[in-house]
Amino acid sequence: MAGSKRQQKFSKLIQKEVSQILQQDYSANFLGKLVTVTDVEMSPDLGLARLYISIFPVSATNESLEFLNSVKSRIRGSLGRAIGKDVRVIPELAFFNDSTAETASRMDEILGSLEIPKDESSEPEED
Repeated sequence: MAGSKRQQKFSKLIQKEVSQILQQDYSANFLGKLVTVTDVEMSPDLGLARLYISIFPVSATNESLEFLNSVKSRIRGSLGRAIGKDVRVIPELAFFNDSTAETASRMDEILGSLEIPKDESSEPEED
């Protein structure tokens, strides 16, 4: 996570609060899905928060992101009520898919399917 200490502190606060809002207010909309706020990147002026969301199962990603984008003004309002006394400006929210876990899983599959011959020169010699 790059940025100033202020951006990093603010992004952690946003991540924690939005996670709580999603869990408390919108959990019924995500039944059977695991939705996690994995990272938040703040703009230098703290006016925009880019929230990276991990969604499992992967097949529900587009549907869940569309829902989050349709209610982001309500989420921002809830965020304002939660942190409004601590900050000057409530940032605009932008939701993005975090495909890190998906990519790691795909890499594990590829590495697992490789047939790598054993290096015979590293085997101990028998006398």
